Parts: sequence; C-alpha cells; structure tokens
Amino acid sequence: MRTVDIIQKKRDGETLSADEIEFLIQGYTRGEIPDYQMSAWAMAVYFNGMTAKETADLTMAMARSGDQADLSSIPGVKVDKHSTGGVGDTTTLILGPLVAAAGVPVAKMSGRGLGHTGGTIDKLEALPGFEIELTKERFLEQVKSIGVSVIGQSGNMTPADKKLYALRDVTGTVESIPLIASSVMSKKIASGADAIVLDVKTGSGAFMKSLNESIQLAKAMVDIGEQVGRETVAVITNMDEPLGLAIGNALEVREAIDTLKGQGPEDLQELCLVLGAHMIQLGGKAASYDEARALAERMLQEGLGTEKLKQLVAAQGGDAAAVDRLELLPAAEYQIPVLALDDGIVSHIDAESLGITAMMMGAGRATKEDKIDLAVGIVLKKKVGDRVEAGEPLAELHLNRNEPMFTEEMTQQIREAFAFSADEVPRTKLVYAVVTKQGVQMV
Repeated sequence: MRTVDIIQKKRDGETLSADEIEFLIQGYTRGEIPDYQMSAWAMAVYFNGMTAKETADLTMAMARSGDQADLSSIPGVKVDKHSTGGVGDTTTLILGPLVAAAGVPVAKMSGRGLGHTGGTIDKLEALPGFEIELTKERFLEQVKSIGVSVIGQSGNMTPADKKLYALRDVTGTVESIPLIASSVMSKKIASGADAIVLDVKTGSGAFMKSLNESIQLAKAMVDIGEQVGRETVAVITNMDEPLGLAIGNALEVREAIDTLKGQGPEDLQELCLVLGAHMIQLGGKAASYDEARALAERMLQEGLGTEKLKQLVAAQGGDAAAVDRLELLPAAEYQIPVLALDDGIVSHIDAESLGITAMMMGAGRATKEDKIDLAVGIVLKKKVGDRVEAGEPLAELHLNRNEPMFTEEMTQQIREAFAFSADEVPRTKLVYAVVTKQGVQMV
C-alpha cells in the first residue's frame, strides 16, 4: 500500500477502505508518513468529503492510535458528554454530579483549555486541593463507589488526532465536517463511553457560526456513533451570547455550585436539565425524555446533585467545604463595574469578544505555556433582552491587576461587545434542535 495512491484516490472522489485509512493514520502517527502527504490527503477530504463509513473508520483508527480506557468493570451504561466549546460553558461541573446522583455512572476524562478560559480540568483546580491526576485503578474504583470521577486525559490518548489537528490548523483544512466529527468522536470513544451526548454550539461565540453547519456536524457525529455502536444524541444550542453570567475559572465554578443549588442563571440551569435528561435516558434510568427530565429536576430540587458534588470533591482530595463556603474559592483582588453609557435594551452580546477579553485578563491561554489566573474573569450583569439605563453596570471585571490603561482597555472591550436597541428585544432561543439516529427534530 502506498500513501500517494490513497491521496490520489481521495483526490478523485473515491471511497477509501478501512485498511487504507488505518494504514494512513497509523503511518502518520508513527512518523512514517510526512506532513506534506498528510496535508495533501486532508485537503482532498476538505474538497471531496467522506462517506459515513469512511468517517467512522477514520474515527476508530484515531481512537486506536493511542491509549483507550476500559470502563467495562463499572456496572451500568457509562454516558459521556462533550461540548464543542463556547463562552461561559461550565456544564460538565453541573452535569457530572447531577447525572451521577440519578444513578448513571459518569467516568469523565477532560482536557485543559486553549483559548477563552480554562477547560474543565483548569476549572476543577479552582477547588482547593482537587486532584485531577488519578491512577487508572483509583479512577475506576471511585466511579464504582460514588458514581462519578472527572480526571485529566491521558497524554497518549488519540495522538493521531493531536498531530492531525495541529496540521489542519496551519493548512486551511480545519473547517471539514468529517475531520471535525472524527476528531471529537475519536476522543469520546477512546475515553470508553457506552453512549454520548453532544452539546453542539452554534452562533457568534461558537466554532460553527451557522445553524445549518451545526446540524451537519451533529448529524455526522451521530452517524459515527451509530456506525461504531455507541448511541449518540446531539443537542444544537445557542452560543450567540455567553451561557450563564460568569466567564472565568473560579467564577464559573461558583456559578456551577449555585446552579446545582437551584440558584444559578436560568439559561445555564435549563441547558443542564436538557443535556442531563438525555444522559439519564441513554443511561437507562428513564424510559422517556420527559421521565428523565423529571428525574433531573428532582436531583436539583432535593439537593442530591450538590451532595454528589461534595462527594466528588472529597474523593479527589479537595476541600468539600468549598461547596458551601464559596469564599474558599480563588477570588480576584479587584472588582470593577463596567457601566453603560446610554439607555437601551441589550440586543446582542458578542460572546467571542468577551471570551477573548477574559483571556487577555488571564482567564485563558493564548499558548500552551501560558499560566492561567484562576480568580480573574467577567461577570455579566445584563443579558440579551434586558433593559439598561446609563450608569447601570453591564458587567463586572474581576482583576488581579488594576493598572489604569489596562483596566480602561478591558472596560472598553466589554462595552463594545454589547449592542443596544430602542425597541423590545426577544430573549435568545437556547435549544434549536435535537439530532438522533432517527433524524433532526427542530425545537
């Protein structure tokens, strides 16, 4: 088998066999196939696409390229959740305890963030003492014991995806539905999940800006799940404005705890109930979505999700008292309000712009080497549809440096992220569609 023949076959719009895809991925992972040939293949895929079977074969080849978690010793259906990313997206910290409290085991491996704010693992480190590195044995035993564990991903999980993503990033081939779908799903499958719930973001603060693109991506990922025997549901959700009110690591942990106590922002709580219901249904703890939704709501109302979070924090070496004493979380030295200059009704909030501002403040990483300041970030005081008067706060900066020029720049960037209207503005829609193996259901 020759790499050039595989490139030419895909260039000409033909279908690759599972063996050809395996040869390509394993050869590239081992360094036997050079970047320039893999770039040519990725560009051929970009223009000609892949069939559902090809995409599933690519996903499994990437999953097999490194370590794979074996969760078979954990009783029950293990359900994983993945978000395609956004601003203020702290759902994992809520869903893990909530779904585990309902009896569905959550054995989750998460990553660090590169961009707006930290990833789930960075956020968990805002809980004093929380250990994100556990042995495989301790990880499995913890899930068997309390139903939930969230740890950092193995350094050798899906190395093919890491190499291929870095290559796509510099060769103009990132925006390919089969390559994006296989990248996401290979990590979920290598993590050992039996079933997968996907939160596919759409809008200005998301990777996929249009609803049509987001539905295409969701369908591709659900197809992969079907092909490889992992039941998969994708929920298309709005990222035209930040989710919740907090942007920043400790701030988002605080908001997640509030949400588990039934005191969080309405949109964040609603999204967690939607995603949680799908996870509970896939986990076999409810016969229908409505029954699963009612069970998720009961976990919130009775405080069982909060208790499960305390168990999770304590089991991983953290101070569970922080769940009730939020002052134990990292806090920024300065809280500075960003005041509106005019009256109006908020018509749009540029989620991506706010995410970049939070990163500039230290809440995220521009490069892998950057160190995150867990305390800093932004707390929104207004959302789309809210009326605001001049002099009222739009948001609050949480900073550990208060140099006038820097603070003024951050203030100005936040003001510019808000747009206003003189007329009433409808609240933004939270969930657009649910994609299953049966098809697309618009909400």
